[in-house]
Order: sequence, then C-alpha cells, then structure tokens
Amino acid sequence: MASTQTEHAQIGSKAAAISNMVVRTVSEYTGRGPTKARTYITDDVVTVILQDTLTKGERSLVAEGLHEHVLATRKAFQNTMRHNLVSGVEEILGRRVTAFFSDNNIEPDMAAETFVLAPQGAEPQGDGSLAAAGPAGEPSGG
Repeated sequence: MASTQTEHAQIGSKAAAISNMVVRTVSEYTGRGPTKARTYITDDVVTVILQDTLTKGERSLVAEGLHEHVLATRKAFQNTMRHNLVSGVEEILGRRVTAFFSDNNIEPDMAAETFVLAPQGAEPQGDGSLAAAGPAGEPSGG
C-alpha cells in the first residue's frame, strides 16, 4: 500500500513539474502563459490541458472575428516550441517522446499538448528530437 502511495506522489510531482515547464515555455514564446494547467500521465501518454491561453492581442483579434488568424499563429508557436516541450518532458520523465501533438481551441480558450512516450527502457534523445525507433529500439536514420 505504501509503495502505491509513493508511486502516486511521484507521478503527481512529475505531472506538476511538466505543467510548470509547459506554462513557462508558453510564456517565454508568447509573452503570456496560461493561467491554468493540468497534466495527466497515463502509461505511455502525457497530456497537458491549458486554460486561459490567449494574449490580450489575440483576444482582440478573436473579438473582430479573426479566429483563424489566431489559430494559425498559435500553430506556428507550437511548432517553434516543440523542441523545448519535448526535451522538457523527456528530462522530467527520463523517457523518450516519440510523438507530439498540440492544438488550441478559441471558445472555450483551451489548449492541449500531448506527448506519446516510447516504451519503458528506451533512452531519451536528450535533444528534444523525435527520432523514430528502429529495430530493438535503436533510433532510425533520417
């Protein structure tokens, strides 16, 4: 029983660290971080749900009906942040990320960052790269 409580505490601590890292990274890139973040870690998937993500400028564009422009800008930020987010998750969990998905929603103002992890024992790339695993877990060329 005690080991289960310890495992839950460790997962909770890592989830909080991932939430903080994602908020910090978004803030560094956009000038404003989300006001709420919650990380869910399940087997080989990590999902971070962010709320209240839009900047004041983005909210004014939304008010003018320019939703698609805001979403396109957010997608550009997500692609730019990819390396830092992936390497941050790999560092916190000590596991390699094999896929990263990111998307935003305008109403309600939310975003999701999802990381698919390599099986336990696969080494992190250490550089945030998303190299696909080849035979026996070896990184494939490319």
